[in-house]
Amino acid sequence: MADNMKARLGWGVAAAVVAVAGWLAWQNGTADALPEGIASGNGRIEATEIDIAALSGGRIAEIRAEEGQFVRKGDVLVQMDLLQLSAQKRQATAQLRRARIGVDTAESRVAQAKAQHTAAEAAVEQAHAAADVAAARLARTEGLAQSNVVSEQVLDDARAAGRQTQAGLASAQANLAAAEAGISSAEVGIVDAEAAVDAAIAAIEAIDVLIDDATLETPRDGRVQYRIAQEGEIVGAGGRILNLVDLEDVYMTFFLPTSQAGRVEVGEEVRLVLDTAPDYVVPARISYVADVAQFTPKTVETAEEREKLMFRVRARIDPELLRKYSDYVKIGLPGMAYLRIDPGVDWPETLSQLVQ
Repeated sequence: MADNMKARLGWGVAAAVVAVAGWLAWQNGTADALPEGIASGNGRIEATEIDIAALSGGRIAEIRAEEGQFVRKGDVLVQMDLLQLSAQKRQATAQLRRARIGVDTAESRVAQAKAQHTAAEAAVEQAHAAADVAAARLARTEGLAQSNVVSEQVLDDARAAGRQTQAGLASAQANLAAAEAGISSAEVGIVDAEAAVDAAIAAIEAIDVLIDDATLETPRDGRVQYRIAQEGEIVGAGGRILNLVDLEDVYMTFFLPTSQAGRVEVGEEVRLVLDTAPDYVVPARISYVADVAQFTPKTVETAEEREKLMFRVRARIDPELLRKYSDYVKIGLPGMAYLRIDPGVDWPETLSQLVQ
């Protein structure tokens, strides 16, 4: 029994040694296949994700896209329920009609106040004329009274008539001032009514914006990655409904050691080879190089340890190329990225035929 166990352990150790040796040989073979000055790193195809979310809370009436479906910019993906917004718009429209009637009413009041002002001006002129006549009559009567031509009673009547006409003039002037104030008040009413019209129009426009925003469209070409909510669910403001992958921003992220990452610049050419299509070389460009190591050993006191520092690098695929092959783009595919850290080195034949 013990001998059988030892034999099994021996075979297991031998198999492990063979596997490790084979992996090391493959690694060395791959490294030897690349010319000096060309770096490589394994990575995975990634893309910018876009969340389709509700601007305001409400019920999802319809979702028009399925998971995995390719969508074009401007396609309607989600329709939110519009019953409440439609009712609010009808209410705002009624308020607008009422406000416009208020403007007409205020304008009529202004016209009426101006007519009263004209009448008050005429009354003032009439009172002025009456006062002038009374003053002239009083002056004549006083002269006749000094000559004893008229009695004291006639003089008293003339004086009373003069005071009465002056009182009438003062009353007419007061009515004129009131008419002027009435015009100002009526004109303020027009301003208020017009402001109510503007407020009602703004309310309708705001509701129209909410109605437009209740129809959720895709901002970019992409593929639906997954549903986050379902039809009939109620989501809050900003609630996510769908998740898209932007097929115009596809890239591979890979890692390079310090000695290689320090020689990489943004914009340099990269060539990608995917595991699922090893015969095709996809052109790309460096779009990002991390300025901080992504993972490090515990100590970096020696040059050997510093070489273990790994920096994240991103290679972005040309959007024009992606548009031609958008139906074939799959997120998550693993592959290799190759780049020249020495500009004088030529690409090997296996990496020279690019996808056009």
